[in-house]
Amino acid sequence: MAIATILAAMPAVAAPRIPANDAEVVERLPYKLADPANRELRRLRAALAGDPRNMVAAVRLSRRYFEIAAAEGDPRYIGYAEAVLRPWTQQPDVPAAISMERSLLRQYRHQFDAALADLDRVLAGDPEHIEAMYWRVAIFLVQAEYDKVRQGCSQIEPLAPPLSVIACTATVDGLTGRARTAYETLSAALAKYPTDNPDQAQWMQTRLAEMALRKGDRPVAEKHFRAAITAGDTDGFVLAAYADFLLDENRPAEVVSLLRDWVRSDILLLRLALAESLLKLPAAAEHAAALRERFAAAALRGDRLHLQEEARFELALRGDAARAVQLAAENYQVQREPRDARVLLEAAVAARRPAAAKPALDWLRRTGYGEPRYRELGETLQRMPQ
Repeated sequence: MAIATILAAMPAVAAPRIPANDAEVVERLPYKLADPANRELRRLRAALAGDPRNMVAAVRLSRRYFEIAAAEGDPRYIGYAEAVLRPWTQQPDVPAAISMERSLLRQYRHQFDAALADLDRVLAGDPEHIEAMYWRVAIFLVQAEYDKVRQGCSQIEPLAPPLSVIACTATVDGLTGRARTAYETLSAALAKYPTDNPDQAQWMQTRLAEMALRKGDRPVAEKHFRAAITAGDTDGFVLAAYADFLLDENRPAEVVSLLRDWVRSDILLLRLALAESLLKLPAAAEHAAALRERFAAAALRGDRLHLQEEARFELALRGDAARAVQLAAENYQVQREPRDARVLLEAAVAARRPAAAKPALDWLRRTGYGEPRYRELGETLQRMPQ
């Protein structure tokens, strides 16, 4: 779709708000001046300012910004990271360490082909660069390229710990009709090879929760979601997955308690607004307006990062099924995780346009993906007149 069409369909961006007085709080930042994360950022920024050609400092600062963006769901930190790397990314021959960091920023922005090109450059110089291999697998998962995922799992096997290799294979098994076996395999592996890495534990628990959902065991899924939230640093994507679970369970009050302090993140603000709308809370209108402004601003920038969330916003909060299915279909051309398929299926049901959901229906048939809600949506669409 042409950018002009997208811009024409979006509401106008609100003018900047000017505080009424110096005491008014405009925005609460995620880090206090004295906390360790902010001290680390100041130290890294000072190191780079003192030596602007210090590539090691630039790589570390870029990675820290990327980690904050991933945890907070705030894409501004991706822009900060890109600025840090710019002196090297503008060179004809980009250093491998910079290509690695740029690949993370590109995949965050859903520029998956460019991210894979960066990772290929890294691996051309170091065929056993394990982090680059992991990220290639992650991107192939997002693109639903499951044969390539399996190939990637085989490639990391000689280099990675047994738990990581088993988790790699179990993850793709869980997406391709073998959720029960995948859950049992990953549970056994985690018991045999316990991890003391909080981030890895969080990732494992989240995958187990997803596998439990696919095999229809929602109480076990909730147990793993709760374990994931407490395992490592708070992560926006884990919170989003658990919030979606709670919304499906018709427990919106718990979503409000979970997300009330996460309004900076578009993906979490959407889920908060959905819960508030279900509860008919006054804040729902305010948060829906904030989302509308953010999506409009993103469209003006040409940023299509949160099309999935925008589709849900149009469907559930604005009741515009036609617009929702348009956005969901556009999103599915780039990102094809299960949640992306579900949004497209739901929008197509609401718009009574089964043909629009064909890519997601094909994915369901091809993979044997078993989560009950997805199968029900697929059956509903198949019964509709074509």
